[in-house]
Formats: sequence, structure tokens, C-alpha cells
Amino acid sequence: MKLLHLNMYKKINYITAILILLTSISVEAQVTSQSPYSGYGIGTFKGSLLPQLRAMGGISTGVFRPSVDNLINIQNPATFSGINLATIDIAATGAFTQLKQGSATEKSFNSTLGHIAFAFPIVKGKTGISFGILPYTELGYKFNSTSKIDTNKVNYPHSGEGGLTKTYIGLGHQFGDHFRVGGNVEYLFGNLIETVSTELETSPAINSRIQNKNSVGGISFSYGAQYEIPLTTKSRITLGYSGSSSSSINSKKTQVITQYIKNLGVEEAAFDTVAFIENNSAKLKLPLIHNFGVSIQKDDRWMVAADFRTGKWSKYRLDGATATQQNLQDSWGVSLGGQITPDFTSIGSYFKRVDYRLGVSYDKSYIKLANGDDVKQMGVSFGLGLPLAPNVSRTSFYKMNITAELGKMGSITNGNVQENYLKFHLGFTLNDRWFRRYKLN
Repeated sequence: MKLLHLNMYKKINYITAILILLTSISVEAQVTSQSPYSGYGIGTFKGSLLPQLRAMGGISTGVFRPSVDNLINIQNPATFSGINLATIDIAATGAFTQLKQGSATEKSFNSTLGHIAFAFPIVKGKTGISFGILPYTELGYKFNSTSKIDTNKVNYPHSGEGGLTKTYIGLGHQFGDHFRVGGNVEYLFGNLIETVSTELETSPAINSRIQNKNSVGGISFSYGAQYEIPLTTKSRITLGYSGSSSSSINSKKTQVITQYIKNLGVEEAAFDTVAFIENNSAKLKLPLIHNFGVSIQKDDRWMVAADFRTGKWSKYRLDGATATQQNLQDSWGVSLGGQITPDFTSIGSYFKRVDYRLGVSYDKSYIKLANGDDVKQMGVSFGLGLPLAPNVSRTSFYKMNITAELGKMGSITNGNVQENYLKFHLGFTLNDRWFRRYKLN
């Protein structure tokens, strides 16, 4: 039996090494997103969710510790108080996307590093700290619109690239036996680059291009709280709240207008810079976000939870443009999910120690199209938490987290674009006893 388990661990470790290699190759190959909806606001909002939580539909606010290992729940920093081992979590993400508009379709694949996060106990069972870096938004799209000037057809290629990254440091503390609070100080930074060209269909032709670049950098804050209601010694209900402040972030805007020649479909280098306006000061005003959650669980066995979230995107501003001018509105969404671990202490069956996760989500996004249609997003997710072999002294514990999300955003009605996606998240969690005091005989 021991040989069987050793072989199982070896196979998983080999698979892990292969997945890491494939992930690193894909990250080098492609790191941008392809979504027309990322052109609204500051890009597609990623959220502060690790693969473990994404597998359960994105629940987080009322989630504390659904299994024996530590979970870095960045979305609710109150949970940092429960960190009892030094914890490292890292993940990569890949996405297959299909865009549909009428009978036309387009497919793409993109991948990138997901996050790297650390957490440590300060006072075990009472106070914990966490810090890390993860994507905040992603901007990536290309599309073309046309018109006619006299008898000439004119193309207007649009493109966007970039996004914002978030670094954070947070602290969580538990008061008494049932109440926890926490907060994150976050620094958002990155570039949002959007380009619009005007191209005559005649050849050769003198064309023009306007590129706007917003370089963002500033501090924001998020916070959270949880209250536990014990049912038995090993089961409980957890009520949670988390949110982020309505922060004002600095931005520097650069605009470049150039002229270039396109001959027989081949674009030549720009021959003239009509305007170059650099580093105009601008402000990015982020919305107030609220998350409410509840979970019920039996420790280290099962958990079911639900989240409700709202965002005041109608208050969003960038460079003086209002949310209405950018087709943004208030958003709301719900998630339902859970996890079951048949028996994490099982010796006879490896699969009884695996975490099995499932969830669903629905959102009315912050995007309101020019024709008045709301853009809605819905999805189903599932995943596994696969324990890996601990070190010889059993002071370090490892887990591989695999998550898949299947969903859609928008619809093809009224000539709109529907985005279907299949996302994969591969994460690794290390729990270790650091800073131990050794005794000498």
C-alpha cells in the first residue's frame, strides 16, 4: 500500500513538472487578452481571487478556511488572521476565447502568470500578514469600423493593449473567538494604450493614427470583516463583508498623432508626427465596491457558500470623462459554490484526500452598450485540490490546485458580440513551518 501511494505521488510530481514547463512556454508565447469588452473602463476586471476560490464560482467574502491547509483569501483580508503556517501561492492562467457576431466567429488563446502571494502568522491564530502581486485589469482588443466619405470607403481600425497590476500588503486580526477584521494597502500601476486609425481604402494613401496612453500609478485600499456563529465544535456559519474604497489614482496621459502611408495593404513607417502631448496630468477615480457573503461548513470536510457583490461604476472617472460617456453603469453579481474533502486523513485512498470544488456565477457587468443593452456574464467552474508529497520531516505541505471556468459574456442579439471562454488556472500552494526554534540536547 505504501508503494502504491509513493507511485501516486511520483506520478503527480511528474505531471506537475510537465505542467510547469508547458505553462512557462505558453506564457512566453502570448501574454495579452483578446476581448472587445476590455475596451470599456480600465479593462476587464480580474478580481483578487486565487484558483481555489475561482473553482467555487468566485465565492470569497464568507470563506475562512475550508480545508486543513491555509488559503490566502486576498478578497477578504480579515481571513489573514487564520494563517498558521508560512504560505506561498503561485499560479498561471490560460484562456481559450471564441468571439461571435452574427455568423462570424474568431478564436484565440492567451496565457499569463496569474499571481504570487505570501502569508505569515504574526501571532498564531490571532494575527497574520500577507503580501503579493497579481493582475488587476487586462486590456486587449482589435476591431474595425467603416464609413464612406463621398465615394471613398474609410476604415477605422481600433486596438487596445496593456492593463493594471496590483501589489498589496495586508493585515488581519481576530478579536475574541468569533470576530475578525483586516485591511489591504494596494498600489495599482500599469499602462492603458488605445489606438484609433483612419485609413482610406485607395492605395497608396496618406492615413492618420491617434494613440492615447494612460500611465497609472497610485494607492487604493480594501478591507473586510467576518463573524462566526458556531453550530457544533466542528461546524460553523460565517458571515462576511469586504469592499474597496472609492480611490482617486494618479494618471499621466500621452497622446501621439502620426501620419503614415499604406500601399497595397503594407503599412510603411510613420513619416510625420502631427502632435505629441506628453504627461498631461489626469485622475482615475475607482468605484466603491461592496461584497457580502455567507458560508456554512464542517471543518476540513465540506463547505457551501454564497456571495453578493455590487460596484458603483456610475461614479467612475478617467481624465474627466464620466461613466455615462464611457458606457459604464453600476454592476451587481452573485456566486454560489462549495468544496468537499471526503477524508483528508485517509491512508487507504489518495482520492479521499483530494478537495473537490464546484461553483456558478452570474453578473450584470458595468458595461452598457451604445444601443442600451446590458452586458451580462455567467459561468460554471470546477476544480481539484491535489495534495502532493510532504517533505521527509513533514514540516512542509504542498498542494496543486487545478481550476476550469466555462462561461460567456454578452450575447449576439441586436448585432452584439458574444464572448465564450474556457479558462484554466494552475496553482501551487506551499505551507511550511518557518522560523522554528530548535532544541539542542
